[in-house]
Amino acid sequence: MNGIVYKSTGSWYSVKGEDGVFYDCRIKGKFRIKGIKSTNPIAVGDHVRFELETTNDVTTGVINDIKPRKNYIVRKSVNLSKQVHILASNIDTLFLIVTIDNPVTTTSFIDRFLVTAEAYGIKTVLVFNKIDTYSEDALDEQLYMQYIYSQIGYECLRVSAVTGKGLDAIKERMIGKVSTFTGHSGVGKSTLINAIEPGLHLKTAQISEQHQQGQHTTTFAEMFDLSFDAQIIDTPGVRGFGVVDMEPTEVGDYFPEFFALKDQCKFNNCLHREEPYCAVKNALDRDELAWSRYKSYIQILDGEEEHYRTDIYKDGKNQDE
Repeated sequence: MNGIVYKSTGSWYSVKGEDGVFYDCRIKGKFRIKGIKSTNPIAVGDHVRFELETTNDVTTGVINDIKPRKNYIVRKSVNLSKQVHILASNIDTLFLIVTIDNPVTTTSFIDRFLVTAEAYGIKTVLVFNKIDTYSEDALDEQLYMQYIYSQIGYECLRVSAVTGKGLDAIKERMIGKVSTFTGHSGVGKSTLINAIEPGLHLKTAQISEQHQQGQHTTTFAEMFDLSFDAQIIDTPGVRGFGVVDMEPTEVGDYFPEFFALKDQCKFNNCLHREEPYCAVKNALDRDELAWSRYKSYIQILDGEEEHYRTDIYKDGKNQDE
């Protein structure tokens, strides 16, 4: 039987079969020894084949094949540095939820996510959330960030789950597609999804007042069928994001504004660092490119990790996940 993985708890998978029924499935051991370097050989969103078996009147499934993925989004495994964790697969649109404060979403985090999405061919929309809470300074910063990414070609939306602003724009972009919401813990993913589809009742939590950090209310990735012909994959909050499996010469290809200038550099293998006659460096000197993007690029080239800051919550009260 063919099906789609809707939830993964590590050892068991909830798979929606062609008949519309959900089956609890496990995987054959061979998937764990095929040399797959991910901590989760099967991810939510995967299209699989499985066989049913009944023991003591209980029917479960055994997944025996994974169909080729259209794409997937990955990050470095938290505990296993040489492995990756697949957040979700077969995604049509990735909505990266960004907040200016409470918590702060750094441009370094945004850029690493965008680079990975570009590398795996996933369309990304930046969603600036909680705009109803911004001070004048925070609003200025949000509009400046929106300007930077809009100029590059990324669609940006301004939303508030509390007031409802921008929710219809998100829904329009979700119809007929598989979408995923991701971002730091505390940026309001679950609250936003609940506002878009109130019947889901996803769990939310207050930001920890003791540690001033977002709490993980989504423990495992899970896909949901929505009432307006759409599917969404809710993923756990991501605290840090490491770029994986990229050669230095290809990193710049995933910065669209750098790639557009690549053929104007004197050297075709230009890393846009110390090389003479570099079109990217010249554009930076003319303030035609954002220095924050270039800083992110150099950090990725140098292999620097993007660390989640624990001091970036302005006010820990009454903010939910």
